[in-house]
Order: sequence, then C-alpha cells, then structure tokens
Amino acid sequence: MNSVIPSHLYNCSASILERNISSLLTLNRSELLSVLEQALERSTQREILRDAFSECIFVHQERPFDLSWWQKLTWSMIFAIILLIATGGNIIVMWIVLAHRRMRTVTNYFLVNLSLADLMMSLLNCAFNFIFLLNSNWPFGLVYCTINNFVAHVTVASSVFTLVVISFDRYMAIMHPLKHHMSRRRTILALILIWTISSILAIPCLLYSTLKTRRYSNGKTRISCYLAWPDGGYLNSKTEYFYNLLFLSMTYLIPIVIMAICYTLMGRKLWGSKSIGELTHNQKESMKSKRKVVKMFISIVTIFAICWFPYQGFYIFLYHYRHFAGSSYVQHVYLSFYWLAMSNSMVNPIIYYWMNNRFRVYFQLIICKCCCALDRTNVNGPQMQEFVELHRSDHGRCHCGRLKSTSIRWRQSSAESHVQTFRMNSRSICEKRSTKDNVAII
Repeated sequence: MNSVIPSHLYNCSASILERNISSLLTLNRSELLSVLEQALERSTQREILRDAFSECIFVHQERPFDLSWWQKLTWSMIFAIILLIATGGNIIVMWIVLAHRRMRTVTNYFLVNLSLADLMMSLLNCAFNFIFLLNSNWPFGLVYCTINNFVAHVTVASSVFTLVVISFDRYMAIMHPLKHHMSRRRTILALILIWTISSILAIPCLLYSTLKTRRYSNGKTRISCYLAWPDGGYLNSKTEYFYNLLFLSMTYLIPIVIMAICYTLMGRKLWGSKSIGELTHNQKESMKSKRKVVKMFISIVTIFAICWFPYQGFYIFLYHYRHFAGSSYVQHVYLSFYWLAMSNSMVNPIIYYWMNNRFRVYFQLIICKCCCALDRTNVNGPQMQEFVELHRSDHGRCHCGRLKSTSIRWRQSSAESHVQTFRMNSRSICEKRSTKDNVAII
C-alpha cells in the first residue's frame, strides 16, 4: 500500500466511502487508511467493498512480484534438485520395502507411508506451488487449485502423524518389550487412521479454495489461488487465523512435544541406565542395534522440526505483521521457507542410506544395476546375468567398485532368531556374494 500513488488512493477511497474527496484530502495517509478500515469493518458488505477497492487500486499499478530471468533460473535450479532427489529417493525406498520380503516389517511399512506422503507432496504439490510462487500467477485452474491445497495439507499432516506413530511404536518396543505387539492388522488400521485424520484436517481446502483475478496497468493480470473463508479473505479472516493455529498445533507443536518426550525416555533407557552384571554378546548387539534405530529416528524428527518451523510459523507471523506481505523481498523469503520445508522430502531417503545398513545395501544395488545397464556391451554378459539371479533370489548382495566397503551386521534378538555377522568387500564392479542369513528387523 505504500507504493500506491496518493491520488489513486484518495480517489478510490472516496469512491468506496461515497464521500467528497475534498473532505478526505484533509487526512494524511495513515488517517485515511484507518478511516477506510473502520468503514469496511462496520459494513455488512465489507468483502465486496474490499474487492472493489483492491480492483480500483491495482488497476493503476504495475504488476508486482515480477522476478528477473536470472532470479527465476536460480530458483528453478534449486527446486529442481530437491524434486529429483525427493522423487527418486522415495520411489527407491518404497521399492526396497515392498519388493523384498525381508524388509516388510512394521516400522518399514510406516516408512513406506512416510515416503508416499513425501512423494505426493513432491509430485502433486511442490512443482505446481513453486510455479505459482515464482510467477505470482496460478495458471492451472480452479479444480487443481482445490486439489493442490488439499494435497498440501493432507501430506504434511500424514507425514507428522506417521512419525508420531513410529515414535510410539519404538517407545513400546524399547520401554515395554513384553507388551509390544504391532500386528499387521493394527498397522493397517493405524495407516487408515492417519490418512483419515489428515483428510479431516484438510476439509476446509475442499470447501473454500478459490481463484481471484486482479488487473494491473498495461493490461496485465494476476490469478491467485487461496482459501476464501466466509468471514474474509487472506489475512483478513479470523477463522483462517484460528485454523492456522489449529493446524500448527496439530501438525507441529503437539507432535514435536510428544516425540521429544518419547525419544528422551528411550534415550535414558538405552544410554543412561546401568544393567546389573555383565551383558552377554547378544544383549550388547541388541542394545547397539536399538541405539542405531533410535538415532536414525531422532535425526528424522529433528530435521523435520527444523525444516517445517519457518514455513508453519510464517502464516501466523503475517497475520500480525501484514505490512510485511507487501514488501519487495517477501517473495524471496517465502520461496526460501517453502524450499526448506520441501527439502524435508528429499532428506529422509538420505538419512536411511546414511544410518541404516540394510537400506544402504539396497540403494547400492540400484546404483550397481544402473551402472551395469549403462554398459551396453555387457547387457548379456555374465555380470548382468548375475544381477538378475541376485534380484530373484533376494539372497545376494552387490557392491559397486570404488564405493567404500560396507560393514553389515544382520541382527535379531535371541528370542526371534540367530545372531550372525558378516563383512562384504568388493573391488570389482558388481561382485556377488550369496548368503542364507536372515535380514534383521528394525
């Protein structure tokens, strides 16, 4: 509003207030805006008057938030990186669990659900939202505006609820191992409940998503996709403000507190407690395995909290500091917060590779297959045939040349199975080493 030409501001205000412009000229800018805001609040048709005032003001202004070509190119490259890694990484994670029988554990099913939510966010929301933010224009129509808003809210809620369920499952497994029993049926019910609650939280997106077209000077237009609440539009609706507070509490504040308590108690159990007597080898290996799993999920939750906090709190901040929404650099701030939030989708597969030996082996198997597939001369060679046999048997393992040798320990508690350890090193491309040992379960 500060960039509006004074004559346009006073003329439009006189038209909306139906008053003589000479009486308004005695007021300065802040006084005029205060009178205008009070009049709109008292009116029973305030939303219609707000739209009419905005139309009058913006038709005399240049179209805002037009980035230069090099800025658009830079942001496009930054977002393209996270989209490629997030899409490829989460597809591989889903393949690892669903295509390999030994990886189909309760915890891994929840990881598949987390990857599915991240994949939906990357493909159905991130790309389209990025184009909207980059160009300040929504070219995809009302139907996909509704779908985009709904998917954004559902996937965020589903991701955090999945992390909460994983935290509770790990808590029961470590703190109350005798009472812990997460059957496949309970797992399916938990997944259905996660998506149901997430969809209920996102219902307003189906009801209030709409488009608004604003016209600017030189015939330029801008289409916005947003939620038009019954008591007002963006930054003018108290219902929207309380909904954002509810969504922030349900999908960030409360889950973070719950997960922090669970992992704190688990940490005290695994690292702080002292056992009576000397532990056996099996007990030491079991304790070490549990510590690794807990460390991985603590990393996932911590990165989730860091990535989503600026984006989640930005809407609340704008409601209290509305002038910030009209600043020239707000587009870059919002793009930065949105990129940080979306980068969480690509981080999780990286954490699985970095902190979980079994996922690392399968990731390396994919890399090996890609390397061998690129070598056209060896498509029918013995190495490629070894890969086919390796994939079918699900017993072999592949380690590509020049990758660091990986020490893999496959563990299970004595109540479940045997404890066996082996080391696999490879100096040539795709050397197979078969084994009949079972893969340990998280």
